[in-house]
Amino acid sequence: IPLNRFGIVLHCALAVGAAVPAWSWLLALTPLRLLYPLRAWRDAPFFPTPAGALEGLDKVIELAPEARLLDAGCGVGHGPAALHRLWPLPTAQGSEWSRPLAWLAARRCHWAKVARGDMWAMPWSAFDLVYLFQRPESMARAWAKAQAEMPPGSWLVSLEFAVPHLAPTGRLGGASRRSLWIYRIDLPDST
Repeated sequence: IPLNRFGIVLHCALAVGAAVPAWSWLLALTPLRLLYPLRAWRDAPFFPTPAGALEGLDKVIELAPEARLLDAGCGVGHGPAALHRLWPLPTAQGSEWSRPLAWLAARRCHWAKVARGDMWAMPWSAFDLVYLFQRPESMARAWAKAQAEMPPGSWLVSLEFAVPHLAPTGRLGGASRRSLWIYRIDLPDST
């Protein structure tokens, strides 16, 4: 390793790290594990919905005033807050596996119902729109759940990750912002 500033800092960090017992590193990770359980990492690492990420979604999707919205895996509430800014009248909800994050989301989004629970086990049948910011590997599962449970004409919206091998109903985003993938649950044929 070259002995520039970075190299010196790295050497010092390695020297300090070598002097610390291995079990102390596990102890240091305990608060993170309690805050965000290992099971939650399988669905998505903790990345909040960025400010402005859902901007313009209300121009693509028209929802009735009584529409029900869900942020599946809401973290500390960035998604429900963004949905509420777009549609202040509909009921926004959140589900989060981590108990501390669900508690924080409920405090942050006092107007929303935030439940601690498994987004895969909770029914999506009552929702007109389900928003998620998950992992690419979970998108096929999310689409299968949406098709099986959500009513025709409802919406599945994903930040950043598309459903594999499925053309979206719409898409927002581009070079300067993350992609927002929009899918409509099929309406029955009217023929």
